[in-house]
Amino acid sequence: MVVRHAQVFRDKQGINLLTGHCVEETSPDKQTVTGITADGKGFEFPYDRLMIATGSSAITPKLPGFNLPGVFTLKNLDDGRKIKNFLKKNNIKKAVIIGMGYIALEMCESLVDLNIAVEMVKPNPVFLPWLEPSMAGIIKDGLESKGVGVYAGHAVDRIQTSPDGLQIIGPDLNLTADIVLVGIGVTPCSQVAESAGLELSVAKSIAVDRNLRTSNGNIYAAGDCADAYHVVTGGKTWLPLALRANRAGWAVADNVCNKDVSLDGVAGTSVFRVFDFEVARTGLNLAEAGQAGFEPVGNMIQSRSKAHAHPGSTTIYVNMIGDKKSGRLLGVQMVGTEGVAHRINGPAVALHNRMTVAQYSQTDLAYAPPFGPTWDPTLTAANQLLKRL
Repeated sequence: MVVRHAQVFRDKQGINLLTGHCVEETSPDKQTVTGITADGKGFEFPYDRLMIATGSSAITPKLPGFNLPGVFTLKNLDDGRKIKNFLKKNNIKKAVIIGMGYIALEMCESLVDLNIAVEMVKPNPVFLPWLEPSMAGIIKDGLESKGVGVYAGHAVDRIQTSPDGLQIIGPDLNLTADIVLVGIGVTPCSQVAESAGLELSVAKSIAVDRNLRTSNGNIYAAGDCADAYHVVTGGKTWLPLALRANRAGWAVADNVCNKDVSLDGVAGTSVFRVFDFEVARTGLNLAEAGQAGFEPVGNMIQSRSKAHAHPGSTTIYVNMIGDKKSGRLLGVQMVGTEGVAHRINGPAVALHNRMTVAQYSQTDLAYAPPFGPTWDPTLTAANQLLKRL
């Protein structure tokens, strides 16, 4: 999917959009950017205000064989085209995915839908470490019920060719595949900022204030390359998610145009689907809350996606975290086959407003039998958590 073609910026917005220009150096003292074009010509542009929006790049392990034909990362549209062409031109029967994050799990579903056998591998022994363990077990069981092999706790040392295709080898691992997808996460593209002497932050993201200014007042940064404030902890975090990136870009534009726009921060609200399940989270999990200095208490409940007697009602699992000292709501994770994706937005709004669990339990949420029980699952979770706070 191309959100907007380059020519639209030129024709509709009057923006001098220059593709094929690689910035090699930013000089805050001279207020210039210099680099080289795709045809080898140098360029230098002066600026009054500069915005860095270099995004993030897929992490590729520096291990033998990760550059072999048939081994792919998945980050951008071009990566998707290469994978699609490889699948078309080759008789692919088996895939190994290295990683078990959002993108890896979504790719797993897509490949299984193409009747390709899938095995997933990662070194961390915990399947989804941010999710309540019994809820993570539900997702893992769902994968295995679709024939997916899940190898958590297995390191990969190298990839090599063999008569059977590609061989994925580790200390206690030996798998074969026709294609290998690497989805172990992304890292901020902050090299331009670092070389310009700008302050870096969490995971080497570019440090910005609430107005998206960097440590240099004439330079802004937005998107996956920049950090953010977390609305629960108040500290800096790096969460490369689409809404924050988009909102930050708009805020920089306003600030450059002398509108004073600041951003409150992020709660880390996210959702993904894998096969039959919707999985969502907002805020902190139990471990993260403890590390942030809270006295966290968690409680997991089971509720329904529709009114109890309504046809098609399915189970929704809600894990809610609160602070024993202040009663504040700290985070929520949810799993279910329906009714999860948008329901997580209620707790997200509560986190942005620093609500307590008791306050959230009193919110007036919509009810109709096709959409949920009288007591919304998140309200049930809040009521039950209050008993433990």
